[in-house]
Amino acid sequence: MSTDPRRSIAVAVTGASGAIYATRTVAALLERRCHVELIVSEYGRRLLRDELGEGVTIEKLGDYLAAKYGSDVRAGSYTLYSNRDLGAKIASGSQDCEGMVVVPCSMKTLAGIAHGLSRSLVERAADVMLKERRTLIIVPRETPMSLPQLRNMVACAEAGAMMMPAMPAFYQLPQTLDDLADFMAGKILSALGFSHELYPRWGS
Repeated sequence: MSTDPRRSIAVAVTGASGAIYATRTVAALLERRCHVELIVSEYGRRLLRDELGEGVTIEKLGDYLAAKYGSDVRAGSYTLYSNRDLGAKIASGSQDCEGMVVVPCSMKTLAGIAHGLSRSLVERAADVMLKERRTLIIVPRETPMSLPQLRNMVACAEAGAMMMPAMPAFYQLPQTLDDLADFMAGKILSALGFSHELYPRWGS
């Protein structure tokens, strides 16, 4: 199941800090021969440059992922969508995308999803996942959180989303930032039903 090239997963990258979580997740899905429906907001595009370097643009993302994570990422494929394109296929429940991850998820995007606003493709695609009862994973990255933000997380969870705050563990004794990113990407993959060895399992 985890190596089926026909598996289609949407990944949305918004303006919250945590670009490394997004790129590691996309790379891990591509390594498993998935097709990634990729949406990057305007602030998400800026996030890639600000946190990963000026040379990391969305147009060169494939090359960056191959250089950082290895040629296995070429096993998969991805389609890049404009966040303004509400006519994209993933804005419809008739598309075959089986799950979606918003990583990292800004508080603005969280609010939009919580209240079903569908102002952008990210929000609309997330709304499709909820209404079709498909897997929606939201990875918020903010601290501290206000009461409205906490309530928005509860609203998303009540609607059927899985809330997965960017809180990497330390029992695996991480040595680098990449180790922390591996942990979060591994948690996301597990929630999507993929097997992986991105971090060691807890053992007594």
